[in-house]
Amino acid sequence: MPINLGQFIKVAGMVSTGGEAKYVIASGLVLVNEEVETRRGRKLAPDDIVAYGQSMALVSTNRPLPPGSSA
Repeated sequence: MPINLGQFIKVAGMVSTGGEAKYVIASGLVLVNEEVETRRGRKLAPDDIVAYGQSMALVSTNRPLPPGSSA
């Protein structure tokens, strides 16, 4: 299930509230894959890199490995 940018920066601890997420994204302070992103609803994909201030986070999936697989 994809996550949107506003949710992601909150879950990643880059901001404290949804209101703060809305403000920093609309202000052009958040980068996705080194490009300014101003759409709070932007859907993120695995391997997207999100940066705000001194923080950077990699979007990844949280799917369990199939039985018999090795990491």
